[in-house]
Amino acid sequence: MNDNSPTAQVTRLRDALRAADASARLQAALTAGIRADDAYLSTLIDRCAVEPDFYVRDMLTWAITRHDRTRAVDLLLPELRSANPQARSQALHSLSKIQDPRAWPAITTDLLRDADAEVAKTAWRTAAGLAPESERGELARELGRNFGRGDGELQRSLSRAIAMLGPAAEPVVEEASESRDPGVRAHALATAHVMANPDDSFETAVEEARRVAALRAAPTIEGH
Repeated sequence: MNDNSPTAQVTRLRDALRAADASARLQAALTAGIRADDAYLSTLIDRCAVEPDFYVRDMLTWAITRHDRTRAVDLLLPELRSANPQARSQALHSLSKIQDPRAWPAITTDLLRDADAEVAKTAWRTAAGLAPESERGELARELGRNFGRGDGELQRSLSRAIAMLGPAAEPVVEEASESRDPGVRAHALATAHVMANPDDSFETAVEEARRVAALRAAPTIEGH
């Protein structure tokens, strides 16, 4: 006779999420979301911290959001203090999907400045989505510290997060666009383009930023 006790079901889920085949793990996460049981939450969150496959991680996040959201947030918040960068980034990602205001105070300056690029960019996006109107200006100033950081993907993430803050971010972007640091200046100009033209790609924004920077650097002709 099959043991269908809650403990046995959690054990089966844990074992299925450890399968060597990623498609089997994906199916296990899908099933845990369809047949949501709050007893699964800890197992799903624990697996997020170590799951190597992007698509399985995304399914784990979906499964988490299918459970009681108050309970999910209670279990996700401690993950933000984990020594494991993937645990932090995946918890942030799940919190961004749940959109519970309780998560906002838990997104600390340390997370926004995290040395791990994946954690930082997830923190930026999550914070921008949760920030109360009164906090958006201060958040924009904090995010603005990262202008010029990292590769194109990281810079795209920052620009999109800052654009989410709307008018509250405009003074920060304007100030950074006058920076003496060419990397900061170019990134800020690209961000300004993203804010004004949200349908354009980041690559287009970067090209426009280069054009604007070149025009600013061009010598002026006296009397013209």
